Amino acid sequence: MFQLFLNSILLGIGLAMDAFSVSIANGIVEPEMKKPRMFMMAGIYAAFQFIMPVLGWMLVTTLEEMFTKFSILIPWIALILLLFIGGKMIVETIIEKRKGNQQEKEEPKATRLTFKALIVQGIATSIDALSVGFTIADYSILRAFAASLIIGAVTLMICLIGLIFGKKIGSKVSGVASVIGGAILIFIGIEIFVKGVFGL
Repeated sequence: MFQLFLNSILLGIGLAMDAFSVSIANGIVEPEMKKPRMFMMAGIYAAFQFIMPVLGWMLVTTLEEMFTKFSILIPWIALILLLFIGGKMIVETIIEKRKGNQQEKEEPKATRLTFKALIVQGIATSIDALSVGFTIADYSILRAFAASLIIGAVTLMICLIGLIFGKKIGSKVSGVASVIGGAILIFIGIEIFVKGVFGL
């Protein structure tokens, strides 16, 4: 049982790093974020990090050949989703600045990520956790569920730390926060893609 707990924590830390980076980016974009929204945001990432290993376990134990073929697409999906969200944030910020009137220049409009954008981020940062299905394929359903729950809990804590850290940076770079946040998301997407495709 201790081995399961330790392995799940280590897996959780490894898997949560992309979500941690995205959390920092989101904290930069929304430096005035309140605690309930922080918990909601971190909770979305944690929920996906919990769901994906369970789903991966189910796919491996039932449709192993099909899942193996699908796993090749995982880096591509993460890249496309994060490029889309990061690019959208940057483009919207540039457009907003161009058409902004004097009042908007004096009092910049706060950027706020939509729930839909957070869901897309959650999928993009957790889709690689599907591959955990391979590492826990020999677990019983109860052990697989417990491992995934621990991974989700670790992700929640790590993402909250990322949001706090990002908010501190965001309050100092509020003028270009959305551009920085978008650029970070694009970088994370490229990093996931390079690691997944080239094994770097």
